[in-house]
Amino acid sequence: MKVTPLDLRQQRFNTVMRGYDRGEVTAFLTEVADDYENALRETDRLRQEVAKLEAVLAEHRGQERNLRNTLLTAQKMADEVKDQAGTEADRIIKEAESRADLIVQKSQARIEDVQREIEGMKLRRREVETTVESLVSSLQETLAVIREQETRSKDEGVVLLHRPKQAEPPAAVTPSVSLPEEKAAQGKS
Repeated sequence: MKVTPLDLRQQRFNTVMRGYDRGEVTAFLTEVADDYENALRETDRLRQEVAKLEAVLAEHRGQERNLRNTLLTAQKMADEVKDQAGTEADRIIKEAESRADLIVQKSQARIEDVQREIEGMKLRRREVETTVESLVSSLQETLAVIREQETRSKDEGVVLLHRPKQAEPPAAVTPSVSLPEEKAAQGKS
């Protein structure tokens, strides 16, 4: 049986002989009813506060779940971005290494080409030097023959035609440089 403060206030007891003092009992019941009413009000207030706090707690738990999900999503995205960046960095490094290898290969090939060109130029220089030496030697011999003929013609008093001796060019060397004297001589003949 539930007793309310109103029940306590309206409660009446039978009178018997030698019973309790009515005023005292009524005063006590009124005081108990007031305390009981206050306790019920406090209980209601606390229940309402608990309900509000439970609603706030549920809201906080929902926010916590959302934050946790957001953090997990952010962590996954960060990991994906990190993985993609690592993959992209590896690709860029491999591409750069491959380009560097290609550049080194091209540089090596160019160095080899330049070295071959240098060797070819050295060989060509030797050929030109040999040709020039041969021409100088031929010209010196021709000059010696002319001087000898002049000396003989002075001694004999005869005018001789000056024809230089033909110098044979060195084997497998073809003169490619024409001296101005040769061009002039070729133009006169």
